This record gives sequence, structure tokens and C-alpha cells, in this order.
Amino acid sequence: MAAPSTTGQRVMEGGCQCGAVRYRVAVADDEAYLCHCRMCQKATGGVSIAFRNVAAETLQWSGQPEWYASSPIAHRPFCARCGTPLGFAFLGSKYLDLTVGSFDDPGYFVPVSNCGIESRHAAWEDTSHLPGVKVTQLDSAIRAWGSAGLPVPE
Repeated sequence: MAAPSTTGQRVMEGGCQCGAVRYRVAVADDEAYLCHCRMCQKATGGVSIAFRNVAAETLQWSGQPEWYASSPIAHRPFCARCGTPLGFAFLGSKYLDLTVGSFDDPGYFVPVSNCGIESRHAAWEDTSHLPGVKVTQLDSAIRAWGSAGLPVPE
């Protein structure tokens, strides 16, 4: 995979869950956003999706994604093998949004805005007060992975 243009930018990598589709892209900062629109909710199965907007010219794919025409004005890249949603792009745009969760280091990004707020679900805006458990401590996950002869992935 050829390196994207990186003058004054950080090169980051990411891809789908199974590894069939990978990418490298240059980013200038850590800014990302959440989209709450119904189309993104339906496309990802989530209540919102975190995106990082990138210049298409800085993006290099290794293993080509499939593209789903999600509306008459946009399409979305995804892995045809494992189904991982990888992004969103308006047709003919020089920019596209990559899903933050598909980056190898999603923790680098910080949300700075919300989009599609007409469909935002207030109950899901702040869940930091809810109890939580690590997957590596979840009995059902430990049993399932153990049955497969594997440790729980982190």
C-alpha cells in the first residue's frame, strides 16, 4: 500500500474486523464527530456512529471495500466478507467519513460535534454513570471463547 501524503499530518491505519479490507490515511488533527441521523442508525445498527472526515486523496485502500448505495446522494464502504461498516461519502465528494471504530487506534480521536441531531436519542447521550464490566471479566464471553480454545480478545 503506498503511503498517503503526510506533510504536517499523522498517518493512521484501520480496517475491518476480519482484516480483508485495510486502509491508511493522513489526518491533520484528532477531531471526529457523531452522526445520529436515521440513515446512519439503520446503516450501522447503532444509536449513533462516530466518524472522522478525511480527504479522499489521502486515503489508500489495501483490499478493496464494497460500496453500498445507501441513498440517491451517498454511498458507504463496507467489508463484503465480515460486514464491517467503514464509512460514508456523498457521491462525487472529495471527502469521506471513516468510522472511528475501524481505526486501529480509535482512542486518538475526540468528538467535537454532533450531526443529525433531529434523530438523537437522549437516553444514550451520557452513559458514563451506568455500571460497566470488561469483556475479559464477562462470564458468558469467557465461556464462549474458552469453548473455542481461545482467550477473550481485548
